[in-house]
Amino acid sequence: MTVGLVLVSHSAQVAETVARMATGLSGGGTDVPVAAAGGAPDGGLGTDAGKITAAARSVDRGDGVAVVADLGSAVLTVKALLAEGDELPPGTRLVDAPFVEGAVAAVVTASTGADLDAVAAAAQDAYTYRKT
Repeated sequence: MTVGLVLVSHSAQVAETVARMATGLSGGGTDVPVAAAGGAPDGGLGTDAGKITAAARSVDRGDGVAVVADLGSAVLTVKALLAEGDELPPGTRLVDAPFVEGAVAAVVTASTGADLDAVAAAAQDAYTYRKT
């Protein structure tokens, strides 16, 4: 089982860096397909439905795709794509999770061969991580 992960950020650099970090911290196991979908079409700050769609399709292995987004309009763009019904692969789920911690938890969990429900739960659980 291989769940894919898409990281949607308003910044291409942030999405790519978090993707590298999460992959690097996964500690081996199953290779998890992770794609960054960041920035506007012109390379500036923003979100792009086409990038999100392409990223989701690139990581889809048939076991589901978890999408973690950074800010409100990125979430709205993903929700709009999900509502259209045919833009994203079947089994794509927007996960309500903190961007960095959620991405790391999702990749680490997916690397164990966990299913989409477990990957989503791990990412969501990152809201409870304490730093003090």
